[in-house]
Order: sequence, then C-alpha cells, then structure tokens
Amino acid sequence: MKSWIASANHPENHFPLLNLPYGVFSRDGEAPRCGVAIGDCVADLAVLEQAGLISAGPARVFGAPALNDFMALGAAAWDAMRARLTALLTEGGDDALRGDAALRARVLAPMADVKMHLPFRVAGYTDFYSGKHHASNVGIMFRGAENALPPNWLSIPIAYNGRASTVVVSGTEIRRPLGQIKPSGQDLPVFSPSRRLDIELEMGAVVGLPTAMGAPITVAEAEEKIFGYVLLNDWSARDIQAWEYQPLGPFQAKVFGTSISPWVVTKAALAPFRVAAPARERPLLAYLAEPGPMLFDIQLEILMQPEGAARPSVISRTNARELYFSAPQQLAHHAIGGCKMETGDLLGSGTISGPTKDSRGSLLELSWGGAEPLTLETGETRTFIEDGDTLTLTGWAQGPDYRIGFGECTGKILPALPVDGWEAGRG
Repeated sequence: MKSWIASANHPENHFPLLNLPYGVFSRDGEAPRCGVAIGDCVADLAVLEQAGLISAGPARVFGAPALNDFMALGAAAWDAMRARLTALLTEGGDDALRGDAALRARVLAPMADVKMHLPFRVAGYTDFYSGKHHASNVGIMFRGAENALPPNWLSIPIAYNGRASTVVVSGTEIRRPLGQIKPSGQDLPVFSPSRRLDIELEMGAVVGLPTAMGAPITVAEAEEKIFGYVLLNDWSARDIQAWEYQPLGPFQAKVFGTSISPWVVTKAALAPFRVAAPARERPLLAYLAEPGPMLFDIQLEILMQPEGAARPSVISRTNARELYFSAPQQLAHHAIGGCKMETGDLLGSGTISGPTKDSRGSLLELSWGGAEPLTLETGETRTFIEDGDTLTLTGWAQGPDYRIGFGECTGKILPALPVDGWEAGRG
C-alpha cells in the first residue's frame, strides 16, 4: 500500500503506512496530545477526533498528554483505529482528510517542527536480563566461563524493579550519577561521580491492558495485553553497581535515567516479522510455554558521538531476535506470583547482544570491562562514556521494500553535579 504522503513511501523511511506508531507531541506552544507518525509528518489524532474522522469509543482519548486512555480500550479498539487511520492515509482511500486543505493543515505537522514527549504515563518499570549473549559475557568477565550463567538463568526470566520516575523520552539529557565506588585494591568505598558509565541496548514492551492482583495469566494472554514496543536505553553506572549489587541486585546504578524512543510501534505493525525463540537448552516450566513465535526480527544499532565530533560512529549492530525470553513470557512470569500489572507498565528486555564482538549491546562488553578500548571513526577511543558524549539507539524491521522503524532513542551525558561538601555530608 502507498500513502498520499510521499515521504512515507520511501523505502528507508521508518514510518510508512504499514507502521503508524503512536506518540505524544506538541507544537507552537500548545498542550501535548496524541499523534501518529507517517513519513516525515505527525498526524494530530486530537484534531482528527474533534473533526469526527476517527473515534476510539464513547469518550475522546487523543487530546490527553499520554496514550494510556487509548491503550486501556483493548485490542478491538487498537485494531479498529489502525484500520481507520490506514483508510484515511492510503492513496485512493477515504478522501476526507486529503480532500480538505484546511483540515490537512491542522492535522499534519512536519516532524522537524514538533516536540516529542514521553508517549505514556509509566505505571511501573521492570528491567529483565533476557539476552543470553550479554548474560554470558558479563558472567565470564566476573565469574569465569565455567560459571557464566547463574543456575536459574535458563529457567526463569530474571529481572529487578526499576524506577518509573526516571524513565524519560529520547532527547532528554542525562546527568552523570554520584555514588559509592570501591576502587580496585581498596577495602572501603569512596564518594565519587561514576567513572564507568554505560548504556544497555534494549527493547521495551508497553503493557496496554492490566492484570488483576493475585491472578496468573498464560503467555498467550500476556501477548494480548501488550500494546507495542519502544527502543530502550537503561543507562548504567557499572562501578556503583559493582559495589552495591550483592545481595539484592542493582539499585542506585540503574535509577538515574532510562531513555525510551518517542514512538510506540504496535504489535500489528511488527506481526510480519515474528520469529521463534532460540532452541531451549533446558525445558521451560509449562506456564512459560509459548503458543507461537513471540520474538521479532528487528535490526538494532548503537551510535556514539563525542561532543564536537562531526558525525557519530556506529559501535554495534545486533538484532532483537537474539533474546532468549520474549516480552509475553516476561509479562506472564511477572503476573504468575500475583503481581498486578497496570496500563503503562514498561518491561525492559535486557541488554541485546549478539554472538560477535561488534554485536555487543553495552560498552562493558564492547570494551571487555575497559581492557579493550574502542576506536571511533573520528580516531578517538572510549572504554566507557565520557561527559558530552551522545549515545543513540536506532532500529527497524526490514520488509521487501519498506521498513517498520522505531526512529531514534538519544541521550547526551552531562557532567556530574559538583561534589564539594558531599563527601563530608554536605557540611
């Protein structure tokens, strides 16, 4: 299918007619509201709703500054809205928008002229650890090859609960965190800015429909509750993490910032790219059984651009199909013990690394704990992130002559706040 918006028909554009991802935007100082990406434009869903060209239900939902009200309507509403938007934007389809120049000017805004906001209210955030190559690499570095994976890893989607309050939209600058660090060779920690600041290349699954407290769900039921997916960068302070994580896992090392892409790509758009999970090395318990392919063939890249550099360097290329556990399995596992999941819950996949050095999803792996510095295209080297560096994640599912893309997830690192006085308790 072709759109009458020409840019949407370019084979390398991330937002063709077959995508139609949802986000929240504002322009000209107006209040944020919901939109859909099409080519190099944003279609204002609030205006379309007010004009009577779309309707998600008895009440208007798209004038809100978050997608939660729409997501809570469920799969029938999601499918109907996708079909209606497709009809309005297809070449030769419903001419109600294309044929009205005044309405078109109100509905369509160039992406370059809008500000993107967090696309949904994040009810809760759970970060999983479902990339086997990443888990193996980290295990080898810290425990040796013979104990690379924890004993439970092949049986259970390991995770920890993160902070929803510091999930931010792409483009938000991230402040280098302060904390306790135990330098090598010392017995006790010092107070310092993180010196081993890192990224984690992940996908984020967005929960559309809630679960009931105390009520388990199957993997198939979990899949029906997922609205869509975003790119996710779980910024990580490796030196703070190394000192604090035993016995209860990450805490301060992970709470200072998690960036997500502004567009939520729906399951319907990704459906043609479903792939099966890798062969199981250990049989899973029945409640984690998948009724069909639940992973996606999504090409992923990490780019790094030092401050003042003319261009970014691609430092890693991998694929979301490398995950061992899928988002529906993660959601089913989350609910199996009775946890109530909410509309707007965010599930991080865990770092997605591939089998080769150039497909690793974190600097910890790419520089092998700092022992093997990366050389960027500019000639500069990095082991971990320096102040002023901008890190960008991007990804797309590749069709025969189109892409289902996620756009970009970008963040720039700002210096830590001055530490004078904090070492002594702020005076």
